[in-house]
Amino acid sequence: MSPTSETAKGGRRLVIVESPAKAKTIKGYLGPGYIVEASVGHIRDLPNGAAEVPEKYTGEVRRLGVDVEHDFAPIYVVNADKKAQVKKLKDLLKDSDELFLATDEDREGEAIAWHLQEVLKPKVPVKRMVFHEITKAAIQAAVANPRELNQRLVDAQETRRILDRLYGYEVSPVLWKKVMPRLSAGRVQSVATRLVVERERERIAFRSAEYWDLTGTFATGRAGDASDPSSLVARLQSVDGRRVAQGRDFGSVGQLKGANVLHLDEANARALAAALENTRFSVRSVESKPYRRSPYAPFRTTTLQQEASRKLGFGAKATMQVAQKLYENGFITYMRTDSTTLSDTAVAAARAQVTQLYGADYLPAQPRTYAGKVKNAQEAHEAIRPSGDRFRTPAETGLTGDQFRLYELIWKRTVASQMRDATGDSVTVKIGGAAADGRDAEFSASGKTITFHGFLKAYVEGADDPNAELDDRERRLPQVDEGDALSAEEITVDGHATKPPARYTEASLVKELEEREIGRPSTYASIIGTILDRGYVFKKGTALVPSFLSFAVVNLLEKHFGRLVDYGFTAKMEDDLDRIARGEAQAVPWLKRFYFGEAVSGGGIAAGGAHGTAAEAGNGDGDHLGGLKELVTDLGAIDAREVSSFPVGDGIVLRVGRYGPYVERGEKDSEGHQRADIPEDLAPDELTIELAEELLAKPSGDFELGTDPATGHQIVAKDGRYGPYVTEILPEGTPKTGKNAVKPRTASLFKSMSLDTVTLDDALKLMSLPRVVGADADGQEITAQNGRYGPYLKKGTDSRSLQAEEQLFTITLEEALQIYSQPKQRGRAAAKPPLKELGDDPVSGKPVVVKDGRFGPYVTDGETNATLRSGDSVETITPERGFELLAEKRAKTPAKKTTKKAPAKKTATKAAAKKATPAKKAAAKKTTTSKTAAAKKAAPAKKGAAKKAAPSEG
Repeated sequence: MSPTSETAKGGRRLVIVESPAKAKTIKGYLGPGYIVEASVGHIRDLPNGAAEVPEKYTGEVRRLGVDVEHDFAPIYVVNADKKAQVKKLKDLLKDSDELFLATDEDREGEAIAWHLQEVLKPKVPVKRMVFHEITKAAIQAAVANPRELNQRLVDAQETRRILDRLYGYEVSPVLWKKVMPRLSAGRVQSVATRLVVERERERIAFRSAEYWDLTGTFATGRAGDASDPSSLVARLQSVDGRRVAQGRDFGSVGQLKGANVLHLDEANARALAAALENTRFSVRSVESKPYRRSPYAPFRTTTLQQEASRKLGFGAKATMQVAQKLYENGFITYMRTDSTTLSDTAVAAARAQVTQLYGADYLPAQPRTYAGKVKNAQEAHEAIRPSGDRFRTPAETGLTGDQFRLYELIWKRTVASQMRDATGDSVTVKIGGAAADGRDAEFSASGKTITFHGFLKAYVEGADDPNAELDDRERRLPQVDEGDALSAEEITVDGHATKPPARYTEASLVKELEEREIGRPSTYASIIGTILDRGYVFKKGTALVPSFLSFAVVNLLEKHFGRLVDYGFTAKMEDDLDRIARGEAQAVPWLKRFYFGEAVSGGGIAAGGAHGTAAEAGNGDGDHLGGLKELVTDLGAIDAREVSSFPVGDGIVLRVGRYGPYVERGEKDSEGHQRADIPEDLAPDELTIELAEELLAKPSGDFELGTDPATGHQIVAKDGRYGPYVTEILPEGTPKTGKNAVKPRTASLFKSMSLDTVTLDDALKLMSLPRVVGADADGQEITAQNGRYGPYLKKGTDSRSLQAEEQLFTITLEEALQIYSQPKQRGRAAAKPPLKELGDDPVSGKPVVVKDGRFGPYVTDGETNATLRSGDSVETITPERGFELLAEKRAKTPAKKTTKKAPAKKTATKAAAKKATPAKKAAAKKTTTSKTAAAKKAAPAKKGAAKKAAPSEG
């Protein structure tokens, strides 16, 4: 019996999901008798600040939102912006006979379901409805087979939430006091930041090594064809039996690691090439091995993020946003999963499409199964795959843009996972000869031929290294045998230099976190988003570059909270949290040990115990759980200046100040002291002694221009955060605050001016602005002013742009009136020419260019605009980075709805509406009022949040 017919007999059921989009899709599958409503994410959480905590709580509980003295009881509050939705859900529940909690089937989804039950306090039967895909069959099966709420999953999620709150709210204030306000620390985000910083440290310490080798083009003497080429290219492998050094043979500081390795410099390489000019070469060996490559496992969360980054240019966040839409609209299964398992119906669907699209030869005799690689993988989800028991091909979905591209990626990977292996042969040919100087040289070439492409017909995995050879690439070598003579058509001398380790990209950072078993795969996208938003990391192209600020933060955490950012410690915490989820450990004792330390006295305050001091608790050996509370209490040992200072060389020190990074030589106020700000988008490995010297040599400080004859005040020119400007020095004793406060006159320099050429006359003219040009026929004053978006005229509320800043001083009343006599331009000004062309966008197919906009440079394909971020510049932006910015913007922007305008209602309908009962009118009015009140109540909290960023808890 269908759920719809059952419900018709059994009353009305309320189904609660997380998102409105999901609610709309599911409603279509359940029909009448079911009310499907969204909670719109979490309805209840730990308070964001003391203002949200109920008045009965005081002290530490009010600050943390967790009662650490009473078994770490959390203080949950209904979010201010969710109160109206909670009221709506309660009203719907009053008229319902049964409640189905249909949130996602993972820890967070289980916790949301539990919070709903706790807040709504249903008096009707409650069922937990779970599904991993939004199809009619899956939804109806979920209604017919509900389960009970899994309290163990709820407890595990609560423990994570409390742990992350304690970590974020206790460690973040240390950063505020010792580094800079508004910073945050988090259990996983701090470790992720440390990984990026450590990679940059490796790049800074790296010293390049130069090495040389030879490449020979050898001919067989035959005509050759596609299957049997006439020549091959081989690289010098050894000289007199000693292997020639390659990049892998050098350490990070440029030293040769191997003892029996020959390091060729340029002179030796050229001498050897000359000695080989008339050498007779022959094939010394031919080694052939069978080649076999098995399909890749279906996608899970992290592998999807990595491939979408490599192939589509999506960031992790954009990938998850697009995948969320595909899931909610019924195209793919749940996208937060650690599993590579496919259900029997999915395997059958994939195998059917293999036969249909590629033929029976590409179908293995038995279905393929994939073992999970993720330790402590949570919940028995499927891999990410197309939904349903028959997969829709990408063309059948009707999808477009980013959704089409991501669906196609998932579809191809799923189908390929059920195909036969690719097979072929790999061949290594060694070619040798004696040089004129008696040295024996041996060259080597490797090839690969694929005799049966198997799954490679459907899908080839990308690579993080742009120079890596993909699995489907063939390298055919001539068909030669041992002893065959070859002639050297050309021998070239090649110079190389070792490269520093590559910076992380979003894809490679996700891979690194997963391999180290740090955090949960489902949270990586939000973690990377956090470290980008906080300014710890910025992007150059697709590379993640740490800011100087992150160096200071990581330095402090490593020196004084070493265990908290230790990779093994963080992974161990993850193990412990999974043990709690499995019921093998208890949450409260674990939290007590983490927060108070090893030994806990009756009141819960650490009594010293095995670890002793706070430093030992945070950094010592033994049990991995130390006392966080004691660590953050004693901050006397933390020297704020020391943790934010890094030697550059030659007496120059980089310092991270409250207003940004700068370089400094000598002590402040001492003779010869120099200081210079550093560009915000400078990568730390680019700060050399030479660059620091160059920055310090630039004019800095105040330039005294003279005295204003009208006021007697000193006039100076300065270089500020927002560019060079001039200002006056007010006499001592001038009130700076209160009713009688006096602000000094200040004006930005024109673009044509510079600090070292600006004069006193220039400064006085600049500070005289705005200038009265005159008045129109009605006596209305016209002024010339310099604003945020350039020079302009102002008459009342009517503003007109000027072409150049110099016009502010030269424009006459007649010229101004002429400008005002013209109709005001509406809409956009004439389009400026593009600053850079990046090529055609892979989604829209339209040309992508960089333009200069009102708020700075941006990339556009004519449909979507995306502003360049910190770290991006017009000069350095790559096509891939431009496409990624557009993809992220599209993922954030909701799809445009094309709705038909409703026809005007007839008079009779209007009359009926007027006759609406007063009760309904009053209810509508009351709802509006409550919404307005809720919005007003929420406003102060948001304002407060803006002043000091809430500590992170991730």
